[in-house]
Amino acid sequence: MPHTLVIVAALIVLVLILSWLVPSGEFQRIEKLLPDGSRLKVPVDGTYHQLPKTHLGLQTLFLAPIKGFLDGAGLISFLLIIGGSFGIFQETGAVEQGIKRLTVHVRRHPFLELLFIPVLMTVFSLAGAVFGMAEELIPLVPIFIALACALGYDAIVGTAIPFLGAAAGFACAFFNPFTVGVAQGIAGVPIYSGLGYRVCAWVVATSVVIAYVMVYAAKIKKNPELSPVRDLDLAREAQATAASGEAWNASHILALLTFLAALILLVWGVLKHHWYLEPIAALFLGMGILIGLLSRMGPSTIARHFVAGAKDMVGVVFIVACARALLVIANDAHIMDTLLLYGSNAIRVLPHAMTAQVMFLVQCVINFFIHSGTSQAALTMPVMAPLSDLVGITRQTCVYSFALSELINPILPTSAVTMGILGAAKIPWERWARWFLPLMLILVVLAFLLLVPPTLFFHWGPV
Repeated sequence: MPHTLVIVAALIVLVLILSWLVPSGEFQRIEKLLPDGSRLKVPVDGTYHQLPKTHLGLQTLFLAPIKGFLDGAGLISFLLIIGGSFGIFQETGAVEQGIKRLTVHVRRHPFLELLFIPVLMTVFSLAGAVFGMAEELIPLVPIFIALACALGYDAIVGTAIPFLGAAAGFACAFFNPFTVGVAQGIAGVPIYSGLGYRVCAWVVATSVVIAYVMVYAAKIKKNPELSPVRDLDLAREAQATAASGEAWNASHILALLTFLAALILLVWGVLKHHWYLEPIAALFLGMGILIGLLSRMGPSTIARHFVAGAKDMVGVVFIVACARALLVIANDAHIMDTLLLYGSNAIRVLPHAMTAQVMFLVQCVINFFIHSGTSQAALTMPVMAPLSDLVGITRQTCVYSFALSELINPILPTSAVTMGILGAAKIPWERWARWFLPLMLILVVLAFLLLVPPTLFFHWGPV
């Protein structure tokens, strides 16, 4: 497999070629007030009109990534600050020492190790389903990798526990305000209605993901050589051994307590004040500096470790910028609305039994370009919701086909959350993608099956 940056660069070329072939056009847009008081500009169904063709030159290949940096400045700053702060935290040795002691305790009680994966993945799935946990996971990934490796698993298990747990909950959410709440508000469906079926589907999807990870974890524990990241784990282990020569001391305890306090503040801020990138980044920047001071590091030492940690995220930052470039090209060429129109027209001519599944596939294509649940809902729901009335499925089912498209996010190299988590995990995308692909196919089939009952067997209302 080529380097991830090469893959994303090739996608930029393909989208530029697509921009030459697809007609330029757009829907008229109106401002819509959402239940949470925010406003979004949404397209009006039936108002699509072609525009004079926008031709982008070859210089776009070099300009679009620069615009991608500017467009993703907030997320890029977040990733660099998280990387730098954890560079300071990991340099204290507190992570390794804390994991050692926790591992000893878990191994003394075998039932705790048995519950380790299912309980934690269920907790993260609930976080994804209730308040849409996504970017907030990035700081937690190195901790779970260290814990998973200490228990005899590998970095993929450590990454999958928080990442795939939250991803399953995010896609099969019942309260997620960024997908379910916004999409239902735009589609004219009562907010958080249809709860019973959503909860049942959440249980099924979460169980499937947990089972897949547990089967893989058992295989790796029995034969570590089968891990696709075995070489990376050995290097990680050697680095941790070198860094953990200092005995457990008060500085380690203070560093871990500071990290725990930061996590508590994070949960409080997200739930109470709807924190997003900027305040979360500020929280972890303060955490990193405070941990450095409590560990008796000098200002210059803190700065060196911060820069070293941020440097580990530079590759991810370039990938995020190039991934944003795809959307920049599609928007500059005015082809996103045209692609949405083509997708909706294809759905109109399909048999009733297939409409929800094809809506799901169309949403997956849109998801390749747009990873914000709110933005994707704003673009697609005003077109898809009236279309669902015409093809004979409920708007509730239409909203669900949109939400389920989030199941493919963990494999998309264009997803900033995916690449940020893999950057924190130091796992190359191509290795993760080979491991995740079978699970993604299972989840796509599961999404098809979950859309069958509300399409064929009962009227999933209220509208």
